[in-house]
Amino acid sequence: MLANRKLILAHFWLAFAVFGVALTLGAWQMFIRSPIGTWLSNPELYYRSLTAHGTVMGYVFPTLVAMGFGYAISESALEQRLVGVRWAWAGFWLIVAGAIMAMVPVALGRASVLYTFYPPLIGNVFYYLGVVLVVVGSWIWVALMSINLRVWRKAHPGAPVPLAMFANVAGSYLWAWTAVGAALELLLQIIPVAAGLKATIDAGLARVFFSWTLHAIVYFWLMPTYIAYYTIVPRAIGGRVYSDSMARISFILFLVVAMPIGMHHTFADPQVGAGFKFIHSAFTALVALPTLLTVFTICASVEIAARLRGGRGVFGWVRALPWDNPMMLALAFSFVMLGFGGAGGLINMSYQLDASIHNTQWITGHFHLIFGGAIVIMYFAIAYDLWPHLTGRELIDVRLIRTQLWLWFVGMIVTTFPWHWVGILGMPRRMAYFDFGDPAIAPQALSVTFSAIGGFILLASGIMFIVILARGMRAPQVDAGPYRFALAVHQPATVPVALNTHALWVVLMIALTITNYGYPIFTLATTEGTSVPAVYVGAQ
Repeated sequence: MLANRKLILAHFWLAFAVFGVALTLGAWQMFIRSPIGTWLSNPELYYRSLTAHGTVMGYVFPTLVAMGFGYAISESALEQRLVGVRWAWAGFWLIVAGAIMAMVPVALGRASVLYTFYPPLIGNVFYYLGVVLVVVGSWIWVALMSINLRVWRKAHPGAPVPLAMFANVAGSYLWAWTAVGAALELLLQIIPVAAGLKATIDAGLARVFFSWTLHAIVYFWLMPTYIAYYTIVPRAIGGRVYSDSMARISFILFLVVAMPIGMHHTFADPQVGAGFKFIHSAFTALVALPTLLTVFTICASVEIAARLRGGRGVFGWVRALPWDNPMMLALAFSFVMLGFGGAGGLINMSYQLDASIHNTQWITGHFHLIFGGAIVIMYFAIAYDLWPHLTGRELIDVRLIRTQLWLWFVGMIVTTFPWHWVGILGMPRRMAYFDFGDPAIAPQALSVTFSAIGGFILLASGIMFIVILARGMRAPQVDAGPYRFALAVHQPATVPVALNTHALWVVLMIALTITNYGYPIFTLATTEGTSVPAVYVGAQ
């Protein structure tokens, strides 16, 4: 049993509670924008709920999952008690305080700026300060992961760092540096205006700061999912990791190439030159490399499990896989959604093709297929796998778990595929209302209705997930034993320094970021006359 179960459970329960609220808001938004819910339409309430949905889903929910999972990894993979428990609780409560501080002005209609902040729109200053507190709380986790690894290294000089912890620390470093972009935007641009110290804002510079965070944050969200791919799935289905080294290379590549790619989100913005947009587009393509390495390694690991179960033939081994195992099911669904979402991402990263789907519902479909689909379904799997070790009670509703995963997969497909279609037809995203009586968009009404139905399937799946976990708190007691991670086929006795430490890769990550962002930021910051008057949300 893990030593700090209350700490980990607190992170997971808060994460899934706010996830449930945000999921409900998301389903409601899809309903009122569809032809079946126009009578409820209220733009003011729509943008409040959209800001709350995005803020919770973007900053609070995945950060808490990564933190809770990270603490569990630190204790179980390193087999040592967590160092800095009081600081870990301090970080947790900072996130609680920050989330409340941010959500109050949103609920009051004083900060409907969406989670991307959208300057020159300016909301209540407490919304931004709340987001800052959430980030500061998570940075405590980053520091603790590094400190715990350092303590372990002193006790095990030269030993290979367990793969799960190596990846966990890489993910924490990625988050720490990724968040700097949004932090600079808030501290240097937005908060002084929101606090009344300035009345104008350089919206172009602010957007470039945010692009620093905007895409790399997705890889921070992905890190727990990839850790589950490599270190939980093979063990759960009776196999082994095909290659420990390839796994480490994948996490290192994410750390280095995931950072300097965000400017492809500003393809339509004139303040950044085409040269840097091309560079960022090329680096976005590079991110496919660790993903392809992962797909190959995990497919090989799954095949090993199947052949150990008697699977034979070129493809006959697929039948031998434990398809009734929720972890196997979650992996398969996650890979399918990652494949479709990744293919959509290739369109987004293309300078030419992006123009055809810029700011349309296509973007919403792609984003939700990656985050809500490929990532969140593995968050479910992580929780199911960890729960007996956190509660000392067995999750006995395996059939219900499989149903919940199927519902999530079907709901996400039904929700996102129509979004892609109407996006190709030109339907804009983030619109509070559509007039389906207009002959120009009337043919899209059926697709939007399907998306709304998908949203309610997702909501049903999300409620089922929380119910399963809650029932698990009262299930029969069981000795779950120590929490273990998958072993590699050839478990390394030694690992090259470059694959056992992070310093070199962190330096490369920072250097590439400075190379790709330094000149554009310097140019924008030193160009005069680029600021515009702020537009205060709720001001008359």
